[in-house]
Amino acid sequence: MQIKNVLKQELDRIDALKVSKRFEKVIEDFKFSKEQAPKAIIKGKKYMLFNSNDYLGLRFHDKVKQGEEEATKRYGAGPGAVRFISGTLKVHKDLEKELAKFHGREDAMIFSSAFAANMAIIHCFIKGQSRDSVVTSNVLVVSDELNHRSIIDGIRVAGLPSEQKAIFKHRNVDDLDRVLTENKGKYKRVLIITDGVFSMLGVLQDLKKMEEVIKKHQPDYEEGILSIVDDAHGIAALGTGRGTEDIFKTKCSLLVGTMGKGLGSDGGYVAGDKIYIDYLRESAATYIYSNSISPGTAGGSLAAVQLLQRAEGQELMKRLHHHIGYFKEKAKALGFVFAADSQHAIQPVLIGDPVKTAEVVEGLFNEGILVTNISYPIVPKGKDEIRVQISAAHTKKDIDEFLQKLGKVGKSIGLI
Repeated sequence: MQIKNVLKQELDRIDALKVSKRFEKVIEDFKFSKEQAPKAIIKGKKYMLFNSNDYLGLRFHDKVKQGEEEATKRYGAGPGAVRFISGTLKVHKDLEKELAKFHGREDAMIFSSAFAANMAIIHCFIKGQSRDSVVTSNVLVVSDELNHRSIIDGIRVAGLPSEQKAIFKHRNVDDLDRVLTENKGKYKRVLIITDGVFSMLGVLQDLKKMEEVIKKHQPDYEEGILSIVDDAHGIAALGTGRGTEDIFKTKCSLLVGTMGKGLGSDGGYVAGDKIYIDYLRESAATYIYSNSISPGTAGGSLAAVQLLQRAEGQELMKRLHHHIGYFKEKAKALGFVFAADSQHAIQPVLIGDPVKTAEVVEGLFNEGILVTNISYPIVPKGKDEIRVQISAAHTKKDIDEFLQKLGKVGKSIGLI
């Protein structure tokens, strides 16, 4: 079939660019010890993980695993149906109530993923009053230029004409102010959408300054301005665990999060005013027509959110940020440069050359360490990096061993 030849050409093109993603390293098991973080077993060999989003190590925590096991035993392995038929279980409602309380919101709802949440939320707040209504011409959507793919796709599938879409310069609230000023009187409603943490560099959107600009322009738009923040990488990684909002002491209109990173489980969610959540339950296609997360996943997530609010969870947060500071100090002393000044668990070590970046990743893999390389076109040319991800599960021994091997590999290819 001709289409197979077309697809093969595209796969060959991707492979030639060295950006293939389908050749994943398959983790067969984990090795646990008291002295170090769990190590992944790949083809019988142990590897240290410095590329995981499990920022607090909660996926291995006994209480989280217990929460998952108890919910599975009580409700079964799957939800059995979509939510409005018979797939809403008490553990789902308990999790939503806990997430709302955790973020200081009136309500919350869970999705199968944060990607599914963004796709639904953006579409629902662009369109009119019912899920069968057409896209309204009275909405302007404004997006940070480096937002996550789920936000980009959410805007695309909504079908807005180009004049109803605007992009502001990355983390530049002055440019956001310009966009809102220029569109005053043209639209009734504005959606401003941004990541809280930008995952390539671990840098934050200044939500306080963004909300100040929004407050300034609220009277300019009849139906108001809604801010939607995807803080998938901020939750259970910044502040008290409440993410970017916690750092800037402010709240957006709708907060999108995930249980699949710092909370150690899986699935996405949104938290906000009850009227917003009620509307989404009636309108969000990825909620209405798709199964929710499994009861076990909900039980594990509930246990993680509860743990994070206790002293044990706060100690993990302190441990994480101590590790981040220690790693940055020691890596700089070795001669490494960071691509950005990140206070987040994502620490981007600048390499600046795609070939050398790949060599570092391969060299560290041969030394028993997993890291991820980020190269052009994901980042600009000359900004190739290794995205190191620190966890509270790491020990000082883990970090020291990683630094020693990073230095060894860096010297072998002339980086330091």
